[in-house]
Amino acid sequence: MSPNPSAPRGPLDELAGALSSLRGHARLALGYSLVVNLLALAPTFYMLETYGRVVNSRSENTLLMLTVAVLLAYLVMEGADWVRGQVLHKAAVRLDAQLRSRLFDATFEAQLRGMPLGPQALNDLKTLGSFVAGPVMSALVDAPMSLFFIVFIFLVSPVLGAVVLLAALAMIVIGLVAERRTRPVLTAAQRSGVEAQRYATTSLQNAQVIEALGMWASIRDRWLSKQNLMLAQQAEASDHTGTGAALSKFVQIAQGSLVLGVAAWLSLAGELDPNGIAMMVAWTLSSRSLGPLQQLITQWRQVIQVRDSQQRLRQFLAGMPPRQPAMALPAPRGALQVEQLVAGPPNSAVPVLKGLNLQLAAGEAMAVVGPSASGKSTLARLLIGLWPATAGRVRLDGVDIYAWNKEELGPHIGYLPQEVELLDGSLADNIARFGEADPLLVQRAVQQVGLEEMVAGLPEGLETRIGAGGVVLSGGQRQRVALARAIYGQPKFIVLDEPNASLDEAGDRALLHTLQGLKAQGTTLVVMTHRTSVLPAIDRILVLREGTAAAFGPRDEVMAALRGQPPGAAPAARPQLASEGHGA
Repeated sequence: MSPNPSAPRGPLDELAGALSSLRGHARLALGYSLVVNLLALAPTFYMLETYGRVVNSRSENTLLMLTVAVLLAYLVMEGADWVRGQVLHKAAVRLDAQLRSRLFDATFEAQLRGMPLGPQALNDLKTLGSFVAGPVMSALVDAPMSLFFIVFIFLVSPVLGAVVLLAALAMIVIGLVAERRTRPVLTAAQRSGVEAQRYATTSLQNAQVIEALGMWASIRDRWLSKQNLMLAQQAEASDHTGTGAALSKFVQIAQGSLVLGVAAWLSLAGELDPNGIAMMVAWTLSSRSLGPLQQLITQWRQVIQVRDSQQRLRQFLAGMPPRQPAMALPAPRGALQVEQLVAGPPNSAVPVLKGLNLQLAAGEAMAVVGPSASGKSTLARLLIGLWPATAGRVRLDGVDIYAWNKEELGPHIGYLPQEVELLDGSLADNIARFGEADPLLVQRAVQQVGLEEMVAGLPEGLETRIGAGGVVLSGGQRQRVALARAIYGQPKFIVLDEPNASLDEAGDRALLHTLQGLKAQGTTLVVMTHRTSVLPAIDRILVLREGTAAAFGPRDEVMAALRGQPPGAAPAARPQLASEGHGA
């Protein structure tokens, strides 16, 4: 049931496989279309029989029987049409069921890699499903009947068949010309629409800054220019489509009159039945034969859109192959190894980390310090396996952490990103990572990060919905909730990226208490920070500068080196670990 069967298909073409599985639905739809189209001729035969048999015989019983028969034909026809619609709807549901989980996973993977077109794939699947269940697909499954009707007209009269065939060819040419003129413009309009939507979304995410700095008018004008470009392109595409639809409708109407005129001329010449029966049959069949073509040309924009969606889906799935199942591994103990690590953001050729080496024993705590853009946040993402390494490896208990199945590994690690991200749901949902919440573990995480007072002040306690992004919470509260999520379930390896960036002095003390508790229970800790308040819980310090290790070793030795003093000497002043900014 593919609108573009000539598109190239490789052996690993998942979309082609999903569409091929709908062949059974397609055959059923074709069968019901045969019934619908044949019974659609019932009104014509009823008219011919009424005026030919009933009027001549003046038989009321014959009229009654014909009327009952035609009403039954209508009932069966509408029932077959309804069943055909249900078959196509089930085909769309099956297509969605086959691809939705795969596309969601691929979209998620694309988001991790920073690919901007990931969410478009879900919209493309929706477009494809709507097409399969929509009227254009009904017209496509009616198309074989059009050929059958034209052949039948040829059997009635080769001349009438030629008239109808020429009209069909004219409509096909009109459709091809309309497609050639419409497709590039409509494709450009779709790209412009996606760009305008993306610009609006990113702008609204920064609404407070835009309002505070008086940027709204300029941002709005830029969005309007993108929107106006999209509307102009859509209008041009509509002009081309409308022209094609108008011409095809003219051909359809004109051929009906031509068929009647030619049939009358043939009757006068003695080449057709003089009673007009052949004339009426030919006229009815000619109208039915061109109907699907007219509907396809009228809806050609949708055909182009679904073809573009199909092409994008095929390319997207090919570029985002499914993750291969990995061998199950035992729960990690927390031993960390970083070997000759060279890495940067996905799709970037510029490395941020350059030849980094370090080791942490299970249960050790390390602070990573350095100026802004030194690579702290990049290292955090590499340590938990979010980003792949360009060279080298990050190993947890000797296993490459990027290749480790995240659903298997996730419960055993914790991560607090620099930009806190909470999801729409209850406070307990967010802390329990949206799994089945263990009340004891949730309560323990709340106590470990010092959230008891905040939870007590919420209207529904842990069941309070915090909104998208935790909008009902302050910055410090969001950071503590995210910290509670990171430590939920007593993970063995935790990476915290600037965990105290939004905390006050009391929050700093609570964070230190949390880190000391985690260390006491044997958790391996890595903390990206520019504050000294966490150092009492730290065993080792890594100093990053421009992506390389300027220093790495036991806390007191590195601190002494930063002060320029021998180990064990009295501190002269509070050391400046990093510039007061966030790392890259």
